[in-house]
Amino acid sequence: MAWEKSPPWLIELFAASLPERPGLERRKMFGYPAAFVNGNLFAGLFRDIVFARLPPGEWADLQAEFGARNFEPMPGRPMRSYLVFPDEILEDEARLAALLGSAYAFAAALPAKVRKPRN
Repeated sequence: MAWEKSPPWLIELFAASLPERPGLERRKMFGYPAAFVNGNLFAGLFRDIVFARLPPGEWADLQAEFGARNFEPMPGRPMRSYLVFPDEILEDEARLAALLGSAYAFAAALPAKVRKPRN
């Protein structure tokens, strides 16, 4: 089963909303745009959604305000550290950029991931 591509407007919004910070790496995950810092994924697209790894306080705020949910790329396989941004966030470009900045800062503070050598 082929996954749906992200709409061009969402790809453009995501790219424009990412913070320009040291170590930010843009690459693909699941064939969709994603953002990493120190090898740690902090945000990405999947179909028509934006997801990110946020500090616990902001995570709780979005869940309380919007009922935001965990990112689940396949049924029954949630990525519990990642939250799906509700449509209201995508409609507020300043808030989206601020949340992606928080996700970057949160992931940048994590220990760097060491890439495993390919066999």
